[in-house]
Formats: sequence, structure tokens, C-alpha cells
Amino acid sequence: MARPRSPGRPSGDAQAQRERLLDAALASFAEVGISASSLRTIAEQAGGTPALVNYYFGSKQKLVEALFEERLQPLFSQVAVELQQAAGNPLQLITIMVSNLNRVLIQNPALPPLWVREILCEGGQLRDLWVRRIGPILPARLAQYFTAAQKQGALNPDLNPGLLVVSLFGMVMLPHAAASLLKGVFPDVGLDEAALTKHTLALLERGLESPHAH
Repeated sequence: MARPRSPGRPSGDAQAQRERLLDAALASFAEVGISASSLRTIAEQAGGTPALVNYYFGSKQKLVEALFEERLQPLFSQVAVELQQAAGNPLQLITIMVSNLNRVLIQNPALPPLWVREILCEGGQLRDLWVRRIGPILPARLAQYFTAAQKQGALNPDLNPGLLVVSLFGMVMLPHAAASLLKGVFPDVGLDEAALTKHTLALLERGLESPHAH
């Protein structure tokens, strides 16, 4: 006689069910925020029950941490890896940063609203995770690359490396986060990956030159 399944214990493809829960959590967190997202709603969107969420993650906080570690952190970590190829060339650093981040945002449309709600805004529940886990490997390291380039005379010495990183994130993130607003004001503006990357690089390229470059 088969042993009865415990309440909340999954059946079938467990890994696929877990991925569906993460998908549903990401969609809900991006749409209404983490605080307003209930485990019941997330579970129902994934075709399960709150007990199933508890089975896989233990708590809502653990679900949030798993989402960050498995869905968000790898995206930013990959951009950081790509930047290592151009550590001595500020224009190449900018090009890699802008093009890769634009691609990540286009391929992951839930990321821009989630960024605004839970990382950028005060009290966002992903802010501390982002600062501790992504801060050192992406924005802080990029600022270090810019500092080194300034010492080599390859980057405008009047630029603040940290603020340059902030400017880059803002220039890339804002068009994605405010896409519907921008379309309402500028209906003909191109918001695809190629158009956004081309515009940002054209805007930045001349201002990145060192006055001693010529």
C-alpha cells in the first residue's frame, strides 16, 4: 500500500514546481511589491498552495532570499564578470556595462519595476541584499576601475568615479523603469536594446575623454 503524501508535500516534477513558485513570486513582487504579495497569491499563480511555498522555502523571507540569489544575483554577477575584460579601458568598460545591462533588462522585464520598488526606494526589502552582495562586485569594482583609469590619464579627472557609476545605472535603468511614461510623452522614441545602448554611449563618449588625450 502506497504511503499517503503529507499535506503540502509536492508531487510530480519538484524542481519545475519550485521554479514556477519563483516565477510567480518575481511577477508578484514586481507588480505590487514584496510586502503586498501574499504567499497564497503566489502559490495560486504557480498552481499550488501556501503549504507548498513553505515546503520549498520555509517562509516568505526565505523565498525572497532564494529569489534574489537564484534569479537576480546571477544577472548582475555576469555583468561584473564581463567588465573584467576591459579593466584598463574606460570607454570599453562603459560600453560593456551599458550594453550588457540593457540586454539583461530587456530579457527580464520584471527587473526594472522590482529595482524601483525594492532596491531604489527607501525601505525596499531587496536593498540590503543588493548592497551586500552586488555592491562590492559591480558598482564598487566599476568605480575602482574608473579610479585606476584616472590615475593612468585615460579618464577625465574631474569625474567622480562613484557618481559616474550612479549616472550609468540611472541612464540605463530609468528608460526601462519608465518605459510606459516615456512612450506617452515621446511616442516615437526607440526603447529597444540597440537604440538605448547607442543613445547612452553617444551621450557619454565625448565626456569620458581625458583633457590630455589629444
